[in-house]
Amino acid sequence: MKNRLGIIGGGQLGMMITEAAQNLTDEISEITVLDPTENCSAAQIGAKQIVGDFKDELAILKLAEQSDIITYEIESGNTDVLSKLKAKIEPSPSTLGIIQDKLSQKTFLSENELPVSEFYEITSLDDLREKINELGLPVLLKSRRDAYDGRGNFKITSADEIEKAYQQFDGKSLMVEKFVNFKMEVSVIAARNTKGEIATYPLVENIHENNILKITIAPARVSENIIRNAGEIAKKTMQVLNGAGVFGIEMFVDQDDKILINEIAPRVHNSGHHTLQSCKTSQFEQHLRAILGLKLGSTELVHKTVMCNILGPDGFEGKYKPVELEKDGVYLKMYGKDISKPQRKIGHFNIVDLSDTKDVSELLQMADEIKNIVTVSPL
Repeated sequence: MKNRLGIIGGGQLGMMITEAAQNLTDEISEITVLDPTENCSAAQIGAKQIVGDFKDELAILKLAEQSDIITYEIESGNTDVLSKLKAKIEPSPSTLGIIQDKLSQKTFLSENELPVSEFYEITSLDDLREKINELGLPVLLKSRRDAYDGRGNFKITSADEIEKAYQQFDGKSLMVEKFVNFKMEVSVIAARNTKGEIATYPLVENIHENNILKITIAPARVSENIIRNAGEIAKKTMQVLNGAGVFGIEMFVDQDDKILINEIAPRVHNSGHHTLQSCKTSQFEQHLRAILGLKLGSTELVHKTVMCNILGPDGFEGKYKPVELEKDGVYLKMYGKDISKPQRKIGHFNIVDLSDTKDVSELLQMADEIKNIVTVSPL
């Protein structure tokens, strides 16, 4: 029996899930997305769209009526509503609920003896000052909910920033974490299907600027020991979370080569875009295989790959000229967004070592050259 797929969110991740679903014609009959932006990215390639907020109860109920199985590309869904639905939802609302609240997420990981930095709930400005005395500076003050790409974080480096940081969050529920002096940010894309089968993709290295992912290098340039430890941590994380689907597990490698989990995304992840060309099974197909209870695909890395995000430039908001690129071994993916905004993710490109003869440094040099060609400019 074929399934009607519902996706909460129809941005670039929903678009690429939709593309993967359109290739699984034996399993999926139609795709409907819920997204507040009319003619969202997924709708542009054939998904039906319900225009509404991710947390809108009536919109979610409408999506459920049109779906046999629901998943999401953003963790902002209304778990109270989702938990009452009769439709199959993967990852489950209970798993989503753990991850949506960053304090709950860190508490859950710590209780399951998974490595995280020191953290505390914050209930007042005096409480923040007290916890900083315990942790020492610098620290990260974080909004517990509805934050991504660093938008809910404030790095406090001196005592005179404490009050400013606290007031910036304007009464939101907060937590504070000890800042990790990391030498590298890495991630593992991991999958678990509804039957409990777990598969992990090779560890990748991530380079951020202004808290936004700029480059992913597959595979990460680290020791075998770090690769092994990160893989074991990712597998244990998937076992204890007990959710079906693809998860992005972001980690730090500290100065002593210790692995610490930073955050978990219960969905396909920006640092997994390289899998579209680098691996035997893309993260998007894998996610669908996982939630449908199919056997997971191979996660083998076939080609070294560097993924680069294409971001809207600072100081410009509006319609932009078409971005085009034709170069052997380079795969451009634009997301169909009409409007560019500063630091908005407009697309990405993968540089793939099809000949298996290039060093990662050569791929990175190519990325620098291509970034000068692939620019977002006013129409």
